[in-house]
Amino acid sequence: MDISIIIVNYRGWKALDECLESIDVIISKTVSFEVIIVDNFSNDGQFDVFKQKYSKFTFIENSGNNGFSNGCNFGASIATGNHFLFLNPDTKLTFEALKTLLQTAVSHPEIGILSCLQINENAVFYKQNNLFPALGRFFGISRSLFRKRNKANLEKRFNNTDNLFYPDWVTGAVIFISRDWFNKIKGWNEDYWLYFEDVDLCKKVSDKGGKVAVTRKATIFHQHGGASRLNVKTKALTKTEVIISKHVYINNQFPAAIQLYLHSLLILGVLSEKIILSLLSLFLFFIPKLKVNRLMLKNLSIYYFNAIQKQTWISPRAMNYLKIKA
Repeated sequence: MDISIIIVNYRGWKALDECLESIDVIISKTVSFEVIIVDNFSNDGQFDVFKQKYSKFTFIENSGNNGFSNGCNFGASIATGNHFLFLNPDTKLTFEALKTLLQTAVSHPEIGILSCLQINENAVFYKQNNLFPALGRFFGISRSLFRKRNKANLEKRFNNTDNLFYPDWVTGAVIFISRDWFNKIKGWNEDYWLYFEDVDLCKKVSDKGGKVAVTRKATIFHQHGGASRLNVKTKALTKTEVIISKHVYINNQFPAAIQLYLHSLLILGVLSEKIILSLLSLFLFFIPKLKVNRLMLKNLSIYYFNAIQKQTWISPRAMNYLKIKA
């Protein structure tokens, strides 16, 4: 098998349906592939419906909503392909993109992780000039200042006409990686429940001497965020996990002295912002978006208390947290 396409789903059935339809029509005599859908225990009655509708594909049900990293690793554990294509359910695949990813990866063994151009429903291409978080550009303001100071170098790096360009990291929505590279970096890091796991994956490849690349010869449709923020409660949860994953990344990728500095700035900045916005929401209760901040403040307060008590930054939702509890 050339490629194992691995898709992790959690109640994103509408988007998944369109994704699987786009794959179902692909017929190829030159590229062999299998499709594995890992459902993170949606538990809403749709799993069996989809399993019957797309009987050519492999459906496996996870033990719970165990996060993106765990779902990807679960899918990879039963995959038979020489290459893995991790794909979000809110994408649409074409044969041309699949073939290009495989051919490019095979002809460029120095590439550890490969992605392609992504376009949304408004025909807008996503920016993929991503840089690893660093001390001088970890937060929004410092990151913007860094990009302004280094504008010429960054434009030279990304705004060229080459078939391949090389960001520090690519989004987990489209990640093509060989089985050899996947095993070399020991898969996805299950310290993360959601967000930053793709940055961490690319950092591990980079640390092992591999390149992270994007090919301009292939484009995949991606409706960003289509399945992750369905209501106020879900939005607060996912936005909270962004903050938590930042703490996990700091803990995993920075020296101890810098960790303390970045953790402190992140806590101070986030709590100050959420306290102010939560107080405003009491007076401006007719603005639904402000309610998200109250829920986030509650979630983060619980998380920080738990982090002190358990001596870990890992999200309580992440699978590696269970190992700490044990």
